[in-house]
Amino acid sequence: MNSTVTPPVRLGPLASFTGGYLLIAVGASLRFGNKEFLFYIVTMLVLIASVMSIHRRMPWRGEQLWALSVWGLAHMAGGLWPLPETSLIDDGQRVLYSLWLVPQWLKYDQLVHAYGFAITTWLCWHGLHQHLLARSCQQVAPTVGLLTLAAAGGMGFGALNEVIEFIAVLTIPHTNVGGYENTGWDLVFNLIGCLIASVMIRRRWWV
Repeated sequence: MNSTVTPPVRLGPLASFTGGYLLIAVGASLRFGNKEFLFYIVTMLVLIASVMSIHRRMPWRGEQLWALSVWGLAHMAGGLWPLPETSLIDDGQRVLYSLWLVPQWLKYDQLVHAYGFAITTWLCWHGLHQHLLARSCQQVAPTVGLLTLAAAGGMGFGALNEVIEFIAVLTIPHTNVGGYENTGWDLVFNLIGCLIASVMIRRRWWV
């Protein structure tokens, strides 16, 4: 679908879904005394406000907003969903983020990173595409050069995410962020997500 007009989005169901799981996350954070995720919830509220501010000026597609909301849900569940003693985890806290989905190959945390920054790259492409479309009034092809810029934007936001996690480490005791190797793998899976998104956009599966 290559329409020059972004279809309107019904924000009510999206707001109910997102607000519902954020309220549950706040309750869980307070119950478990998880200050780290209270910090992340505040960060999410700031990000939601930023996304909606951009949406008023340059509308996102409905599927993009829903994909962002699902990413938020995956993040909240990752840090707050407790795991049973029999679960195979790394040396972090016994929550979903520490779970090995494929032992020694793929963690839940890494999957969420790849998914989230694939979506971020898609949003960067959407913004770049809409900007160029407004200037030229013609459809803009997803060239390798433009997709490189979109993927670089996704990686840049991934680096910003690591800065936010570093702030959490400096200000909150006993976080589940992990060390240098964990940060390196986060960046690797961010890159994997950005590359997957670039391929999907290039093949016109994502517009």
